[in-house]
Amino acid sequence: MKVLVINAGSSSLKYQLYDMNDESVLAKGLVERIGMDSSILTHKPTGKEEVTEVSEILEHTTAIRKVLDKLVDKEHGVLNSVDEIQAVGHRVVHGGEAFKSSALVTPEAKAEIRRLFDLAPLHNPPAISGITAAEKNMPGVPQVVVFDTAFHQTMEEKVFLYPIPKVLYKKHHVRRYGMHGTSHYYVSRVAAEYLNRPLEDLKIITCHIGNGGSLTAIKDGKSYDTSMGLTPLEGLMMGTRSGDLDPAVVTFVMNKEELTISEVNSMLNKHSGLLAISGSSSDMRDITDGLEAGEPNATLAFEMYEYRLRKYIGSYAAALNGVDVIVFTAGVGENSAVVREKVCENLTYLGVEIDPELNKIRSGEPRRISSANSKVEVLVVPTNEELVIARDTLRIVEESK
Repeated sequence: MKVLVINAGSSSLKYQLYDMNDESVLAKGLVERIGMDSSILTHKPTGKEEVTEVSEILEHTTAIRKVLDKLVDKEHGVLNSVDEIQAVGHRVVHGGEAFKSSALVTPEAKAEIRRLFDLAPLHNPPAISGITAAEKNMPGVPQVVVFDTAFHQTMEEKVFLYPIPKVLYKKHHVRRYGMHGTSHYYVSRVAAEYLNRPLEDLKIITCHIGNGGSLTAIKDGKSYDTSMGLTPLEGLMMGTRSGDLDPAVVTFVMNKEELTISEVNSMLNKHSGLLAISGSSSDMRDITDGLEAGEPNATLAFEMYEYRLRKYIGSYAAALNGVDVIVFTAGVGENSAVVREKVCENLTYLGVEIDPELNKIRSGEPRRISSANSKVEVLVVPTNEELVIARDTLRIVEESK
């Protein structure tokens, strides 16, 4: 079966086409600046030259039609016909409590995703746009939705509830949901397979750290706790997000600076984190360059980031009553040796010891960076959320036949 995986943003659309017979990627690409007359489609067929096209793409339906045209193009395509695509999988950030696993797209599923717009106003509306656009371009082709939040639905009430009036949970579903679930799910299973140990026997802390970031404590193969909450703002210090702070900061700053709810929300999500402290960049590569150059603001930003990350690892070791494996993944986790080094050199109380030479190696494969003497396995595992979506899509479509 050939499965098209779509990740729709408000003005962008990422895609990958899989042949699920061997889980190979036939093509992948990105449509940027949707809604403008200078939209950019970048298409990379496996084994062929990458091609870029600039044109007017005003909405997602046109974006997907352009993608399909490229997939069947005589020169740059990988299919003889669009009919070869037998299923479409969509990444959806928020599934609330309604979706504990991936699901077939139905009118009822779409209605529920719309009801969750308030919980993910930046993410769920574009997902619906992507689903609708795919339905228009490929009528009759089964579609599946895969949720970032689903993996975390195994958290216990004592973990996911906030200590605020419970009526807010009953009326408005205010609770911790967590994000990056497909990534945490994937890398934890790859880690167990790499170590040749039963997943159910391992206490794992997965660190998905990129421009956004979250940690998950995994016990018995299930999410026990995770750092993101009702929204992606809670938890770690991130590229432009503040992460944890005193809730009273919001009302205090709103009062002093006369900010609206929208303005303070923008401040915490788009103008905080590494960007705010460094004063120059949200990119960890720039921050570490500044650290090496002795730049004070970059150094402070790095130290705050590392400290908060390490503090979460420590708290999750306590929550799990120990840790067997720590996994680093995503953009920063996979590529920043200095972040991994600084975090791990301050986890010696857990028995963590990394091998400096192994830590420097860059590879697209899962690998161990802990030393032979380390009591905790420390791994770098490249994430593959698209593959999780493709696998779930295949499984659900076949089960629905």
